[in-house]
Formats: sequence, structure tokens, C-alpha cells
Amino acid sequence: MTLNVYLSGEIHTDWREQIVTGAEGLDVSFHGPVTDHSASDDCGVNILGAEPDKFWHDHKGAQMNAIRTRKGISDADVVVVRFGEQYKQWNAAFDAGYAAALGKSLIVLHGPGHAHALKEVDAAALAVAQEPSQVVEILRYVLTGKLPG
Repeated sequence: MTLNVYLSGEIHTDWREQIVTGAEGLDVSFHGPVTDHSASDDCGVNILGAEPDKFWHDHKGAQMNAIRTRKGISDADVVVVRFGEQYKQWNAAFDAGYAAALGKSLIVLHGPGHAHALKEVDAAALAVAQEPSQVVEILRYVLTGKLPG
């Protein structure tokens, strides 16, 4: 069995790399959003033309990024959504809701400080992890049936 996993959410830490590295040897294909913050913010105006109003600047970028996000989540077997500590990730909450609406297997990843704020998102998930290593162990168990250790 091969799993197609979409890694969504915060882009300021190396959580994605931790999961990809930890899952080496497993039959997993990883995908995700553009994590270059400047490219993600400015893709719309760089490709479609400048916007004097910041709202329309951001709107163009959000629409272009949504093409990749929708495709990635739609094609995924498992969607992992990470909520970081530093910023409010409204886009991550949207991705989790979109994945849940599509009936995707959803793993939410966040620290204990977000448990109350994300209780509805967590309720839609099949697993709520606090560390990237736990996501790796979930994937390993799903693919092999083996428990850690």
C-alpha cells in the first residue's frame, strides 16, 4: 500500500523535514504547499501583474496557491495539518476543514496550548499529535501494522 500524504500548515519550522526524514523506507509520497513565504505571498502579482491595493495583491496570491492546495488535498490519502505556536494559521484551519469535508483521513499536529482553540478541528481528525515523530509512527503503523519500539 502506498500513501499519498499532504503536509499542510505552518511554514516557519522544520516539521515537514522531520516527518519526511522519519518516514524514510516507508511507501509514502509527500506533497505540500509552497513553503517559500515570499514566493507564496507574491506569486499572483509576479505572474499576473502588480496590484496597488494590498487586499488584491494578497487575493491574487491566495487564489493561485489554492490551485495547488486543492489538488494536493484532493489527491491525498492522508492530510496532516500543523498549527504552529507563533502565528494564527487561518489557512491551516481552512485546509483541515476542506480535508474533513472531502472525507480525507486527517491528522492534526499542534502543541497542548492550542487544544482548546482547536477542539472542533481536533474532533474532525482521526488523530491529534503533538510531535512530528508521532505522525511518523502513525504512518508506520498504518502501512506496516507495527507499533513503535
